[in-house]
Amino acid sequence: MSETTSTREEKKPPLNGRRALPPNNSNDEENEVPEVDPFGLIPRGFNPKDYLRVVDIYMFKDPHEINKQQHHTDKYYNPKLIVRRGQPFQIQIDFNRPYRPETDQFWLEYLMGRYPQQNKGTYIPIIVGNVLKPGEWGAKITHRENNSIRLSIMSSATCIIGKFRLYVAVWTPFAILRTRRNPATDTYILFNPWCQQDAVYLDDEKEREEYVLNDVGIVFHGNVEDVKSRSWSYGQFEENILDACLFLMDKAELELSGRGNPIKICRVASAVINSRDDNGVIAGSWNNSYDYGVAPSAWTGSVDILLEYYSSKQPVRYGQCWVFAGVFNTFLRCLGIPARLITNYSSAHDNNANLRLDFFLDEEGKVDTKLTKDSVWNYHCWNEAWMTRPDLPVGFGGWQVVDGTPQETSDGMYRCGPASVQAIKHGHVCFQFDAPFVYAEVNSDIIFSRMEKNGTQVIEKIDTTHIGQLIVTKEVGGDGMVEITEEYKFREGSDEERLALETAVMYGVKKQTTRDTTYQPQTDIDMDFQVQKAVLGNDFKVTITFRNRSRNSYTATTYLSGNIVFYTGVLKSEFKKHSFSAKLEPSSSSSFDVVIKSSEYMSDLLEQASFHFFVTARINETGKVLAMQKATILEIPTLRIKTKGELVAGKEMSVIVEFTNPLKQTLENVTLRLEGPGVLRTTKKEFRSIPMNSTLTWEVKCIPMRPGLRKLIASLNCDALRHVYGELNVQIQKP
Repeated sequence: MSETTSTREEKKPPLNGRRALPPNNSNDEENEVPEVDPFGLIPRGFNPKDYLRVVDIYMFKDPHEINKQQHHTDKYYNPKLIVRRGQPFQIQIDFNRPYRPETDQFWLEYLMGRYPQQNKGTYIPIIVGNVLKPGEWGAKITHRENNSIRLSIMSSATCIIGKFRLYVAVWTPFAILRTRRNPATDTYILFNPWCQQDAVYLDDEKEREEYVLNDVGIVFHGNVEDVKSRSWSYGQFEENILDACLFLMDKAELELSGRGNPIKICRVASAVINSRDDNGVIAGSWNNSYDYGVAPSAWTGSVDILLEYYSSKQPVRYGQCWVFAGVFNTFLRCLGIPARLITNYSSAHDNNANLRLDFFLDEEGKVDTKLTKDSVWNYHCWNEAWMTRPDLPVGFGGWQVVDGTPQETSDGMYRCGPASVQAIKHGHVCFQFDAPFVYAEVNSDIIFSRMEKNGTQVIEKIDTTHIGQLIVTKEVGGDGMVEITEEYKFREGSDEERLALETAVMYGVKKQTTRDTTYQPQTDIDMDFQVQKAVLGNDFKVTITFRNRSRNSYTATTYLSGNIVFYTGVLKSEFKKHSFSAKLEPSSSSSFDVVIKSSEYMSDLLEQASFHFFVTARINETGKVLAMQKATILEIPTLRIKTKGELVAGKEMSVIVEFTNPLKQTLENVTLRLEGPGVLRTTKKEFRSIPMNSTLTWEVKCIPMRPGLRKLIASLNCDALRHVYGELNVQIQKP
């Protein structure tokens, strides 16, 4: 066999017993779908016109119509239907005659790419049913008139993001009849920060307006002593930008089935925004020579760059960090991922993530440029994208660092993130992706050293405060600057900051001391903490216990951080910071209580009342670090349900719901809801206010229809208190 045939053979995918379809990573490619799909031989007299036939499909896709209004997509300059996932939208189908549900059968088909497959989420058949389940694919008829029906369609809250083709299929005894391919019915589905089941759900309307719908931003640049700002047009709604952003995922060869996951999308986008190793969007240039291109400072926004790339398929020259960040922000907001542009002043570019920037001095004390490889950027721009991180422990969702500027490779490509901001702050850098690199960007030490003539290295100075002095972003709803340094790191020089550093070292960030000692854990001291079971609205305590098994006395600088987290693990805010010094006597245990007052957490509370505590302690004598984290949930008061009268099918009975307000405040605009399948339909009642310690009683009369064991379920909801439930099993007798 000749050389050429053997190499050709190798290029073929291996025959390993798996029947693999070719990769499906282009949203634009499509295959033909048969208009008539016969079940076998079609009899001679069969005439498709005898059956129900689709004459027209109306998409309600104009900006002023219901779909784009309800889905916050009315700003997109795009004639097609654009909706957000996990939220219902409307279409109207006109048939050649009135639709008869008894005999007519039709369904919808949404397809994406070539080789659509149901298990990959690229072929979605939707049978028309009676009820829409939140966050799951489905359709129901909401209106019938003459030859037309109106459908409400729900998409899955985890479905693929991109452009779907729509077909309507009608069943006949001999074949399936489909509508013709009609690009006018194509439907774009985007991420939905308004939908609680979406991984990018953001609970604040003002933040959604800023981080998703605002199409102009501010880039902060300059340096820490002289902060400058400039506007940047993101233009995520402009003509063809949505298609250009979807094309970037094709370019990155992201499998269509992975395009519902914001983690994957951010990871591949961070690589394709720059042109290194994949001919991505922007070619970077930092050498002040911008031949055959545009100087980075000349760009005013992302639209020109994205449209030029979309048409030429060649990298656009040139960009620097804020250009990469500006275009990345457009991409994220366009697809519906909440995003913001961040500037880090005095940003370390640490080549080996050893948290140390080595500046070598010559004999005169000047930096030796030949030996010095590390650098500090006056400022560096990156992005934060908001999402849950089900792949990480609880508490590490929320803002994630993503960076499109090519600095170092990650898994073999120039990209960075998504890395949890919360994990970076606390030094928990063992979690993917690229947290050690970002940690080093904001936390490195600068070491100035000089070579003696005999070859020994003398350290002249260590600067621990220079890097990451100021981290900022644009304020919500205005053009001002907000400092967010504290979201990335504790105050420089504080005990907590050094503690986070040592936690990072413990988790494998290389921290070279001059002797480069290896890390040895503190083995003779254990730390644990317990969170007291607490009821909403009450104070409670966290007890931290140390066991000193050695014969030495130690002191431990201890830091507790209490955070409110969404039930998805996304951090909302830090409500408690407490540090203290603990004396640890030889061979003994010592416990320390930290009181958490209700006033500290009530104003920020989320519906699940879920807290996340970090405790870190440094043993001052040895420098060793102990770190621990726990999540806890407050007890929420419940509703009490009672019944009155005979529990017999067909006879009237009463259901009584009671609730006592345990909070130190009046609850206002309270909604109670009660239902019991087979016993009573859902009933709602609103109460203007419930004063503290007072009890509300609500009696509902009903006639149960079905005998057997039934469940009554009640809920209470108001701004200050959510997730209040009650339930009761009742046995309904036969009459």
